[in-house]
Amino acid sequence: MTNNNRKVVPEARESLEKFKYEVANEVGVNLKNGYNGNISARDAGKIGGNMVRKLIEKAENEMINK
Repeated sequence: MTNNNRKVVPEARESLEKFKYEVANEVGVNLKNGYNGNISARDAGKIGGNMVRKLIEKAENEMINK
């Protein structure tokens, strides 16, 4: 099995981790530091989906403001 979680910009790892916890808090999912294998797929999807939505929104706004 290959790991497809490598970062395009490795320097962004810490910021992405912080962002993940912020989004989890916004959607009401309680993440703890370290392993979170106990959360449901639905909750993990809420976090990931909202992260993607917010990142796309940010990119679109930056494109408009150029």
